[in-house]
Amino acid sequence: MEYLYILQQALVWIITIFWLYNIVISACSLVKIKDKPLLINKKHKFMALIPAHNEEAVVANLVESLKNQNYPKELFDIYVIADNCTDNTAKVAREAGALVYERFDETKKTKGYAMQWFFSKLEEEGKDYDALCVFDADNLVMPEFINAMNKKLCQGEEVVQGYRDIKNPTDSWIASGYALFYWTMHRFYHLARYNLGLSPLLNGTGFMVKYDLIKQEGWNTKTLTEDIEFSLINIAKGRKLGWAVDAVVFDEQPLEYKQSWNQRMRWSVGHIQCVKYYLKDLARGVKEHKTLMNFDGLLYLMGMPMLIITLGLLVINFIIYVGNGMTTAALLWNYARYIGATFLLPPFTAILIMWLDKRPIKPMIKGIVCYPLFLGSWIIINIKALIKPDTTWTKIEHTRNVKVDEISN
Repeated sequence: MEYLYILQQALVWIITIFWLYNIVISACSLVKIKDKPLLINKKHKFMALIPAHNEEAVVANLVESLKNQNYPKELFDIYVIADNCTDNTAKVAREAGALVYERFDETKKTKGYAMQWFFSKLEEEGKDYDALCVFDADNLVMPEFINAMNKKLCQGEEVVQGYRDIKNPTDSWIASGYALFYWTMHRFYHLARYNLGLSPLLNGTGFMVKYDLIKQEGWNTKTLTEDIEFSLINIAKGRKLGWAVDAVVFDEQPLEYKQSWNQRMRWSVGHIQCVKYYLKDLARGVKEHKTLMNFDGLLYLMGMPMLIITLGLLVINFIIYVGNGMTTAALLWNYARYIGATFLLPPFTAILIMWLDKRPIKPMIKGIVCYPLFLGSWIIINIKALIKPDTTWTKIEHTRNVKVDEISN
């Protein structure tokens, strides 16, 4: 029993230090940092890239929002990768004004593979750009997006994540859960780290990459979460990612639990794959570059191990209790602290975020009440991903056929 006590205290300290670190970092999102100076003043040439699989219902609205950018039309092109499509995605995208590349490969279906294929085609054709911006077909892009990314490029940024907002936050409790999660991550993770000179992460869509970087190093991703993977590859090399809060893109979130389960399962399995493939690279980056940014990137991969440690601590507490080494009151208090931090604190944090960002809280009440259920289901998903990972790619249907002016108004 003595060894169990020692192990229990060690795990308590590990968990406490991990979360204290993250709380301190998150608090830095409340500090307004002076904007970076421009290194050059230039209008760069951009490519808007849209990997799409059976997205005929929504892709035209995205292309329209991109065509309405407040940026010189001759300085950006819109590309759609119609990836293994069996519908009219290619036809609809062409009619909307995009340059369409059709790809068919039944063995390599992820966005990462589609992008690798597309970049090789551009290289063969000798086309060149200063930067590319990547979107999902269900996105809607605000008119100043490319201007905001051009500013970041002029400030010397090479990889920048835009602000991924939600176009359907009140459609269901599931969509609300996603909205609250993303709004919290945007401020307490991405903005906080950018303010401190650490590195945010790419968030799946609405991001920019300097094209020279792609030409030199390629887009060589192999996991189910190519955005996080690409982020970690760059952080391991000592490259800091940027954050553009005024480059706003709206994203459609799943409405049904089954769709959400499949999507989050893919994310969880992708996270585990990143731990497997990049933990050593990030640890090597910490040793080589000796910066807090590299350590912070390494710490990001500790999310899944921390879940295992926390669940292990709950089990150890119960074993100690059964062995009469802990009172019932002490056991209940230990469990209550976990339940409070995991399920009760996040809704209040989300309310704080909405207040800070001046978002209306009343329409989100149902989502806030159900938010603990959304997070609780994610714990179950993570456990299943650890025990029986599913590496198959499952499409999320997008049907919210709205235009950008319907959201902005």
